Amino acid sequence: MATNVLILCTHNSARSVLGEAMLNHWARKLGQDVQAYSAGSAPSGRINPFALEALQNAGVETAGYRSKSWDEFTTPDAPPLSIVITVCDSAAAEQCPVFFGGSGQPIKVHWGYPDPSNAEGDDDGKRRAFELTRQALGYRMLQLLQLPLATMSKAERQQALAQIARA
Repeated sequence: MATNVLILCTHNSARSVLGEAMLNHWARKLGQDVQAYSAGSAPSGRINPFALEALQNAGVETAGYRSKSWDEFTTPDAPPLSIVITVCDSAAAEQCPVFFGGSGQPIKVHWGYPDPSNAEGDDDGKRRAFELTRQALGYRMLQLLQLPLATMSKAERQQALAQIARA
């Protein structure tokens, strides 16, 4: 059975989509039975073009990604979630969504990142910020995929994911 991971941020336009795409990309490449999704508590309705550009430049498939509400993951027909990761930057006093979900009690962990959409400077500066965020999220997603998820207890998963957050 697949490990379903939901990556949350407020607007589901940049960080959460980068995380979803990177986790799906690496899971496919490594033959892992992991499926990532992303959503927002107040979705913007569009993915930031710099996020799509960063993914495409890295050779990551972007077809089918869209900005969506976390409400889609609280219905009875939603995929059963194993892990929920928030990626908003609480250090910047950003309102981070709290997910209650509808499919059991997934493990919840916070991996905060500054919003690359708020990067100062011209478009090149924004591109750099998005690329750095993509790389950082990609690295953590690789760490997640190195875990023996299928054989870990819920407590072991929680501890391992919290350790990744501190790394």
